[in-house]
Amino acid sequence: MNAPKGGLVIFTANSNPSCMELGKRISERLGVMLGKVQVYQETNRETRVQIQESVRGKDIFIIQTVSKDVNTAIMELLIMVYACKTSCARSIIGVIPYFPYSKQCKMRKRGSIVSKLLASMMCKAGLNHLITMDLHQKEIQGFFNIPVDNLRASPFLLQYIQEEIPDYRNAVIVAKSPSSAKRAQSFAERLRLGIAVIHGEAQDAESDLVDGRHSPPAVKNIGAIHPSLDIPLLIPKEKPPITVVGDVGGRIAIIVDDIIDDVDSFLAAADTLKERGAYKIYVMATHGILSCHAPRLIEESAIDEVVVTNTIPHEIQKLQCPKIKTVDISMILSEAIRRIHNGESMSYLFRNIGVDD
Repeated sequence: MNAPKGGLVIFTANSNPSCMELGKRISERLGVMLGKVQVYQETNRETRVQIQESVRGKDIFIIQTVSKDVNTAIMELLIMVYACKTSCARSIIGVIPYFPYSKQCKMRKRGSIVSKLLASMMCKAGLNHLITMDLHQKEIQGFFNIPVDNLRASPFLLQYIQEEIPDYRNAVIVAKSPSSAKRAQSFAERLRLGIAVIHGEAQDAESDLVDGRHSPPAVKNIGAIHPSLDIPLLIPKEKPPITVVGDVGGRIAIIVDDIIDDVDSFLAAADTLKERGAYKIYVMATHGILSCHAPRLIEESAIDEVVVTNTIPHEIQKLQCPKIKTVDISMILSEAIRRIHNGESMSYLFRNIGVDD
C-alpha cells in the first residue's frame, strides 16, 4: 500500500484501551503514528478531550469503535470532532465501522428515529465525511448531509468461508428470516452455493403491536369521520409454523446476517437446522455486539462457530466462548482513508457490489 502524503492525522476517540486496537492496526498499515490526544472521564462522568498536537489545515480521521458504553462513545466522538473543528482542521472524517443506534432508523409506535438525530448531531459538530461499514439499513445514508461511504465486509467473510471451512462446497447459505434473504442470496451467488430461508419465526420489529398500527382511533374522533367513509381493515397476521425453504439435510449450514446481538433468534435457527439434518452450523455477521450472556449461550448451543469482524471489540467475549472467531477488516478501512486523503476514486472499494449487497 502506498504511503499517504503529508497532512494526515489519525486519532482514536476511545478512552477504553481495549477499543483502540483497530486504530493501531489502521495506523500501522498506513505507516503513520496515531495522533496525540487524551480522552478521559471526569469524576462526575463528563467526557474530557485534549488534543495534544496541531491539526490546523490537516485532514483529520477520527476512528471510533463502539463498546458496551454506547452513549459515552458517542460523546467522545462528538467532542473530538468539535475540538478539531474549532482548531481549524481542513477536513474531519469519521471512521465509524459500526454506526450506533442503526436499528432505530424507523418510526416505531410513539418513539423517534434516533439514527437521524445522531446523524444531525455529527454533522452539527463538524463532521465532513463518514466512513462506515454494513449499515443496518442503507437508507441511513440519507440522514446525513455529508458524503457517506458504506463499505462492505462481505469480501472478507467470503474469503473466510473459502479458506477456513473445509468442504464448503457442500454448504448452503441460510437466511434466518425472509428479511435476510437478499444478503444470503448475495453470498450464495458469489460462492455458487444453494440458499435456504427459515420462515415462521416471530417478526418482533415489524409487528402491528410494536409500530402502532394496531392502535384504534380515540372514541371522540370517530364522529369527525364522514359517515360515507368505510375504512377497510386488514386481516390480522398469524404466525405460521416454522418451515425451512430449501434443502439442508446432510449439508453445512452457514447463517449470514449483519448484526449479532441478542442471539436467541440464531439459537432457534440453529436448532431448526439441526432438526432438518444440517451436520455443521456456522453463523457469520459483520458486527458482533454479543451483549449480555451471548457468549455462554453460543457455547452451549448447536452452533459450531460464530465469525464476526473487528468493527466492534469483543476480546472478552472470545475468552468466554472459543467458538467466536474474528476477521480483520482494517485493510479496507486503511485503503479508504488513503484514497480520501489523496483525492482518489473510491469506486475500487465497491467493485462488483450490487444494490442489494
